Amino acid sequence: MSKSIGKRSSKKGFFVSEGVMRAFERNFKNPSSLIKIWSRSSTILPNFVGKTASVYNGHKWVSVLLTDGHIGHKFGEFSPSKVQCKHSGKKKK
Repeated sequence: MSKSIGKRSSKKGFFVSEGVMRAFERNFKNPSSLIKIWSRSSTILPNFVGKTASVYNGHKWVSVLLTDGHIGHKFGEFSPSKVQCKHSGKKKK
């Protein structure tokens, strides 16, 4: 019986885009530079903690302060790309 592994096999490891790695390396050299992330599918690594990244959600940039709780999650989880539809209930006249 095989064990359910999920979307990504543990033997493959995590995915981090090369552009994201370059952006964070550039930020270590010049800490005042802004980190812009287009790759929402990249995983947040421990060496990204304490930095603020702007994640593009297809419409605008969402600033995210990366903390210990974000490690292992994807950048896209913290910048919602869809508008939450709310029903108005009874309309006032």
